[in-house]
Amino acid sequence: MISKLIRKNILDLHPYSSARDEFQGQKALFLDANESPYGSYNRYPDPYQTTLRTKLAAIKKIPAHQIFIGNGSDEVIDLLLRIFCEPQKDRILICPPTYGMYEVAANIHNINTLKVPLRSDFQLDLQAVLKTIHTHDPKVIFLCSPNNPTGNALKEIEPIVKAAKGIVCLDEAYIDFSEQASFLSKLDTYPNLVISQTLSKARGLAGLRIGLAFASPYLISIFNRVKPPYNVSSLNQKEALKALQHPARFKRNLNQIKKNRTELLSTLQGLPLVEKVYPTDANFILIKVKNALALYTYLVNKRVIVRNRSQLVKNTLRISVGRAAENQKLIQELKNYEKTTVN
Repeated sequence: MISKLIRKNILDLHPYSSARDEFQGQKALFLDANESPYGSYNRYPDPYQTTLRTKLAAIKKIPAHQIFIGNGSDEVIDLLLRIFCEPQKDRILICPPTYGMYEVAANIHNINTLKVPLRSDFQLDLQAVLKTIHTHDPKVIFLCSPNNPTGNALKEIEPIVKAAKGIVCLDEAYIDFSEQASFLSKLDTYPNLVISQTLSKARGLAGLRIGLAFASPYLISIFNRVKPPYNVSSLNQKEALKALQHPARFKRNLNQIKKNRTELLSTLQGLPLVEKVYPTDANFILIKVKNALALYTYLVNKRVIVRNRSQLVKNTLRISVGRAAENQKLIQELKNYEKTTVN
């Protein structure tokens, strides 16, 4: 039973009941929430983002009551830890190099982080993960596929979901860029599975902070019990809905990013200063160079900003796939850097 994994204080929690919980109609004289009667956004937003969830349910082919919308995916991570992990007692498991907020959020909540590093090919060390599950019984396991910062889709995820006694959160922030199928179809098979996605990446809505969690109806009800009353603003809900009304534009932009990625990969592989270009299923490319800090500093001075990921993978830079002209500017500066280092 999933309920046995949940902290007792969360199970016993009487959640805050907002004005929009107690009355959910639209056409009424609202004198219940101490709002100003003036202004374009004077009313509190729908606390459960009903219209947006309904639209996402149609797109994702997942029932609306299995969807949680958060203030970015980081809220999903935070809520998972608050719901399941007792500070100073429970553990999470991550497989570095991976997204840094899993461990940061655990540190904020004073939760220990177990680490099973990825293999040299950036795939899961399945036997080591299974041994850690058996030995240490982590309450939450975070897997990121396609993985950040390495870019590759992970294999052998399902055996971990099967073996885990706790919750497995599969972060699919970059799934739209991948040929790997989403695990959304597995939700009904694994009640301990939570899938995190976002509108920030492929949908181009990073400024709106719309994170998604897909899980069993019971787990979604617990998310809604613990979240702040109005966690996604009316403006953000409205703009997200507008963006979702244009599927053809989304598909066109997604295909263009993939095309630009292919071209950028090919060009990077032909540059002498690039020692290795790692395979990617995301909208970014990880490259290895001789001196990542020097190249990063040079690019910053040329107003081309990439990410130095050397603290995670030695001498690497992570490059987001931009528009064709932006990628060309990057390549030109890389070639200019080669000339300065040769001379």
